Amino acid sequence: MTDTSTAAPTGYARVFAVREFRAVFTAHLLSLLGVVVAEISLSVLVYDLTGSPLLSALAFALGFLPYVVGGTLLAGIADRFPARRVLVLCDLVCAACVLPMTLPGAHIAVLLALRCALAVVSPVFGGTRMATLADILGDGDLFVLGRSLLRIVSQGALLAGYGVGGLLLTAVSPRHALLVTVATFCASAAVLRLGTRRRPARAASAGGGTLVTDSLKGARQVLADRRVRVLLLLFWLPPMFAVVPEALAAPYADDLGAGSVGLGLLMCALPVGTIAGELWAGARLRPAARERIALPLVCATLLPYLGYALHPGLPVSLLLLFVSGAGSAYTLGLDQWFVRAVPEALRGRAMTLLTAGLMTIQGMGMALAGVAAEFAGVAWTVTGAGVVGAVCCALLAAEARRTA
Repeated sequence: MTDTSTAAPTGYARVFAVREFRAVFTAHLLSLLGVVVAEISLSVLVYDLTGSPLLSALAFALGFLPYVVGGTLLAGIADRFPARRVLVLCDLVCAACVLPMTLPGAHIAVLLALRCALAVVSPVFGGTRMATLADILGDGDLFVLGRSLLRIVSQGALLAGYGVGGLLLTAVSPRHALLVTVATFCASAAVLRLGTRRRPARAASAGGGTLVTDSLKGARQVLADRRVRVLLLLFWLPPMFAVVPEALAAPYADDLGAGSVGLGLLMCALPVGTIAGELWAGARLRPAARERIALPLVCATLLPYLGYALHPGLPVSLLLLFVSGAGSAYTLGLDQWFVRAVPEALRGRAMTLLTAGLMTIQGMGMALAGVAAEFAGVAWTVTGAGVVGAVCCALLAAEARRTA
């Protein structure tokens, strides 16, 4: 392992100096815009067609559940074929899935099926893009900063994207708004095709089996490594508990009498903290320092949730969420360890598995939070998530030290 303790601090500007990264970053912005507009428009469209809050919520939830299918059965695509081809085709497939949604006669079942198809493709795209970042930026500090920037943009989309989508729907119908999604996916495909260079597949033969067989074999190979298993769990479990306050923001805002403004602030506090923490760690800390603080931060990031036991008011709740979000700077250290631990031939499948597991487990966390809140109430559910999550993180951190 290269000693980075004497390396000069590096900032995000260094990543933007890489031309191919600028193309990947631009495509990421376009894809995010398309996804956000699609989620809002489809949810509104389904409600307009059915008048059912359940089906409207289901249209949104289907963005999480099928991730596990694409992430396990189709992960081999990320290593069997050249990455640029995979990324461009994924964008075009997503555009092709959204286009029928814009047709006036599209049935509700067709809309939900197409939403599932989008969610199946997403982890393949995300995993391939992460593996491509390592090809473009190397597996050192630049990769960590590049990954961090993409996460920051994703968090920013939570803050601004839904507001922009809501404004768009005041001017056009949901079906017309979905045309924006088609355009952004096509634009993303064009940017990736023209802005990145062709690289050969990492494992063209992929074991000589079918795609599904190879994908499952790759997942087994990734999970067979004890170190990789621990790192995957460190990526997955903290967000499972972290999403609990967001999942219960509406009833908690109602308990506080905070209204829609309070609800918006509660939804924004965690992403704002996450952005602030990642920006600070990426811009101010050296690579070795990010690795040193990773495990202490992962143990501490959920502890602010214990403050919910005191049933805090809105200002204190916002502070607790902001501090917890800032603790997610631990991911920069995990990124570096993960890319080192995974063999290059399995990198695409490992990144796809990571993406699929992360989205799936967050969906599970939201669902379990709702069930727990029915019995324990919102404040005690968030507190319990902090306690159980902190214990799980401490155990995983101890295992990560043993496998270092």
